[in-house]
Amino acid sequence: MFKASLIALASIAALTAFPLAAQAACREDRVEVRGDWGAARFRVSVADDRRERAQGLMHVEELPQQAGMLFVYDRPQRVSFWMENTLIPLDMIFVDATGVVRHVHAEAVPLDRTPIPGGSNDIQYVLEINGGVAERFGIAEGTELRHPAINQDLAVWPCEE
Repeated sequence: MFKASLIALASIAALTAFPLAAQAACREDRVEVRGDWGAARFRVSVADDRRERAQGLMHVEELPQQAGMLFVYDRPQRVSFWMENTLIPLDMIFVDATGVVRHVHAEAVPLDRTPIPGGSNDIQYVLEINGGVAERFGIAEGTELRHPAINQDLAVWPCEE
């Protein structure tokens, strides 16, 4: 299912620097990020249950530059990932309940079983994108993320401004 979703995502362009004020409201298949470096948009598949989070991007042979996966947890917690059965390098962006990036793990090594911790016990979202993209855009601690899965009452950058 995820592979089919990613193939569908490949057919629609998405990672772009853009003027946010001119964009439509939040969408389930899109994550927007902003910081002092500017802003970007990613098309995403959402993994919001135990089975989907366990599968993640395993066995995916290619991830379009415009795509990613957003992992959504029910509550803030300590999270840790690994790259077993993941065939491509990834940047893992760990985000708190308010949508603020707390930690970025760049260029996770394919097929590595070494745990990759989120850095704190208040992570509720993890955005995985192609390795090297976070650095290229300047995505770092303090960057803000917007998506409908983020509790809009807590969000520092809510979907409706």
